Amino acid sequence: MEQKFKSLSLFEFQEKFSSNDDCKKYLAELKWKDGYVCKKCGYTKSCEGHIPFSRQCNSCHYVESPTANTLFHKVKFDLLKAFYIVYFVSTNKKGITSTELSRKLDLRQKTCWAFKRKVMKAMKSSGDYPIEENAEIDETVFGGQEEGVRGRKNVNKKLVVIGIEKKIKGVSRLYAREIPNASSSSLGDFMKDHISPLAHVITDKWVGYKPLKKHFINLEQIPSGKKGGNFKELHRVIMNLKAWLRGVHHHVRDLQDYLNEYCYRFNRSHMKEGIFDNLMLRMVKAEPCYIKNLSNSS
Repeated sequence: MEQKFKSLSLFEFQEKFSSNDDCKKYLAELKWKDGYVCKKCGYTKSCEGHIPFSRQCNSCHYVESPTANTLFHKVKFDLLKAFYIVYFVSTNKKGITSTELSRKLDLRQKTCWAFKRKVMKAMKSSGDYPIEENAEIDETVFGGQEEGVRGRKNVNKKLVVIGIEKKIKGVSRLYAREIPNASSSSLGDFMKDHISPLAHVITDKWVGYKPLKKHFINLEQIPSGKKGGNFKELHRVIMNLKAWLRGVHHHVRDLQDYLNEYCYRFNRSHMKEGIFDNLMLRMVKAEPCYIKNLSNSS
C-alpha cells in the first residue's frame, strides 16, 4: 500500500505532548472547539471546573473532564502513553502491533491491544463520502484454507466484500466489510452505504449482484477473466490487504476492526498532514467503548 501522508514527526510530537497536562489541554480544545453543551442537561454555558481543563455547567453544575464521554473515557494507564498509541497507529505506514507498542511504551501487551482496539473503532468509515463515479466490487475470503470448502462458502474463514474507486491514476479509495454471506441483501447493504446510486459500478457475474441493478442503474456485470484479469487493480488491492493482515495481525479474529484500520490509512494516503489530528478528533467525538464490550462489537 503506497503511503504519501505526512503528520507530526516523532520529535514534533514529543515537543507538543510532554506531559499529561499537555494531553488534557489538547483534548479540551478539541472537544469544545465548537462550543460547550452539557451532557446532563443540554445547557450551553459553562465555567472552568475544579479539575484541570474541565468544564462545569452553569445550570446543573455537572463537571466534565476532557476525557469523559470519549474513547479516552476512564483510561486506566498514563494518558500520555495513550496519545503515543494513537500517534503510532495513525502515522506508521503499515500499522503497528500491540506487541511492538508494548515494547515501545513499557505497557502490558494486553493493555496496548485493548486500547488499540478503541483506536480502530474511531477508524470506522463515516459513510459520508460514497463513491460517485467509477467503482469496482468483489468478494473475497480471509483466513486459512479449509478442506472440503469451495467458492463463497466458508466455515471458519471470513467473507469480505471490497469496493474501490477507480481514477485515471489508479485506486483513490477503498471500502471493505465483513459479511455473513454473498446474498444480494448483504452485498446491497455495503454498496448502499459506500456507493452512489448513479455511480458506474462493475462487478463479476455472481448472481447476488443482479437484483441490485434496480438501485444501481449503471451496474455492469462482466466475466472476472482468467485469474481475475478484468479486475487487475481491485485484485491487487485485495492481495495487498491480505498480505498486510498476515504480516501485522496474523489472524481474522476482530476482522472488521482490522479492515477499518487498513481502509482508514489507505483513504488518507494523500493527506500531507493532519492524520493524527483527524484521528484524535474522531476519538473525541466517539462514544465511550469499554474493554469488556470490545469482543462483542464490530
